[in-house]
Amino acid sequence: MVVVLLFGAVLPLLDTTVVNVALDDLSKAFDAPVSTVQWVATGYALASAVAIPVSGWATHRYGGKRIWLTALTLFLIGSIACGLAWNITSLIVFRIVQGIGGGLSMPILQTLLVQSAGKRQAARAMGAVGLPAVLAPILGPILGGLLLDSAGWRWIFFINVPICLAGITLAARRLPASPTDHDRALDVPGLLLLSPGLALFVFGLSQLGDGTGRSWTTPVAIGAGVVLIGGFAVRALGAATPLVDIRLFARAHFLGAWSALLLTSLAFYGALLLLPLYYQRAWGYTPLQAGLVLALQGIGAFAARSVANRVTAHIGTRGTVLAALALAVAGTVPFAAAPGTGNGWLLGAGLVLRGAGVGAVTILTMGACYHHIERTDIAHASTTSRIATQLGGAFGSVVVATVLTAQTDTHQTAAGQFAPSFWWLMALTACTALPALLLPRGVVERR
Repeated sequence: MVVVLLFGAVLPLLDTTVVNVALDDLSKAFDAPVSTVQWVATGYALASAVAIPVSGWATHRYGGKRIWLTALTLFLIGSIACGLAWNITSLIVFRIVQGIGGGLSMPILQTLLVQSAGKRQAARAMGAVGLPAVLAPILGPILGGLLLDSAGWRWIFFINVPICLAGITLAARRLPASPTDHDRALDVPGLLLLSPGLALFVFGLSQLGDGTGRSWTTPVAIGAGVVLIGGFAVRALGAATPLVDIRLFARAHFLGAWSALLLTSLAFYGALLLLPLYYQRAWGYTPLQAGLVLALQGIGAFAARSVANRVTAHIGTRGTVLAALALAVAGTVPFAAAPGTGNGWLLGAGLVLRGAGVGAVTILTMGACYHHIERTDIAHASTTSRIATQLGGAFGSVVVATVLTAQTDTHQTAAGQFAPSFWWLMALTACTALPALLLPRGVVERR
């Protein structure tokens, strides 16, 4: 099952990073300003945010296997259409179709894995999807650079087609049928509150992150998003079958895991924006060279995946997460404290340490979201944990972009302008230790 699902897991993760590399090429190909082309990424993110809350209800109503196949099919259709796009408007529309498929796929993947995993296996199941979650954003720029140089921008979408087809074929043949509850009613009022609320909130954050946040629409979008999400929370507390059961947050273990996952995603995705810019501006690297260097994080993440569960068996989830956070902070220190360009080996070692630390925390906190969770609550836990990742990614980009922009008018060297952003990443990583104190002391278990 892990092998079958990983075909679909890698698609939205890899696609997002590949497309981000191609935004400049798309601007030239369609003769469109960057502010318009940015909607190729923003439209995808908004569609994903809208689709995530529906995934839990759809899994209960129609079964995980059926919705998984639907998500992959939507992603396949969107990928083919994006590759055939004739103008920037059509490309943005087709990216929204892709985003719906991507938004549905990741929560369902987590639900299917955890439902099939036996007791005490939730963390190992999350480790299976944690590796592509860490590696895809690192390998994506490399793949994107190669495709753009050799085949053109259309192939950054066509490359998804064989992976989609393989994932659909394997899932149809190998995934077991999932239980269904055809009497499960859709919480329509909850949907009308939560999905638009998340979309508006992410939209406002994206405007802050790309430097267009001076418009009056930014605070209005963020404020409206907060009000809608708050309205959903109040309603969900009294609903018999809410779209997302927020009563999970009353459990200390879940609250700690969700909050730690949010902060870890913030630090991780913020670094994904910051590190390529650092190597290109301070070191003069090409996008492909920067992508190759950043693959060192993948080496650390792979090592963390190999040993995290064994370490957890000895010192518990909480202890392992705290140790991994210390590694992530230590790996960021060389970038913040020694921003010169004469210490490449030290920065390379920092990337390995940072990849190992962030990779281990991501895997373990995703698994800890299912600690002592009943089978009926697995879909809710998957949906809420994916919302944490989505919001953390949006916040991370905003923090890094805001701090970096404030340094551009200073008289520091190119490398020195990045130091404050790295200090912020260190602080956010260290703050993750606070919710991590609520994590289970021992190994994660599912009821």
